[in-house]
Amino acid sequence: MELDKPRQPPNLPPNLLKHNLFVTDHPATEASPDYAGLVRFLIAPFLESADALKVDCEIAPRPRRVLVRLAFEGEDKGRVFGRGGRNIQAVRTVLQAVAQTVGYTAHLDIYGAQSDRPQSESAGRPRSTSGNGGVSPDRPRRPPRPRPPA
Repeated sequence: MELDKPRQPPNLPPNLLKHNLFVTDHPATEASPDYAGLVRFLIAPFLESADALKVDCEIAPRPRRVLVRLAFEGEDKGRVFGRGGRNIQAVRTVLQAVAQTVGYTAHLDIYGAQSDRPQSESAGRPRSTSGNGGVSPDRPRRPPRPRPPA
């Protein structure tokens, strides 16, 4: 067995290997996807300046989880997320698919210039901040409809 060639995980699509998304630091260890490179490759076309993109990747062997943190300028937020969050959801789907090829789960946290709070998986869903079901506090609630007799 040759030790100077990195081993590739089995059953990988040729298009992933073509873009050199699998790298390894030690020849004797199993190859691991370059998650940061993949996210950079997918997000950079949406940005005005690709230099403003910062990607950090943390791989935890137990519980076999990958955390990718992404930061970019606030004015690019609309293009990165896309209409209804379609673009970022597609990036998350690709990231999760690549992670599953080697038996990991992937999570993508997004940090913008506007806030330091991560916008994770549930960021696209509207949230009720008032705790009263989304009803404005200065707008009175309508009384419930009467039920017809049974």
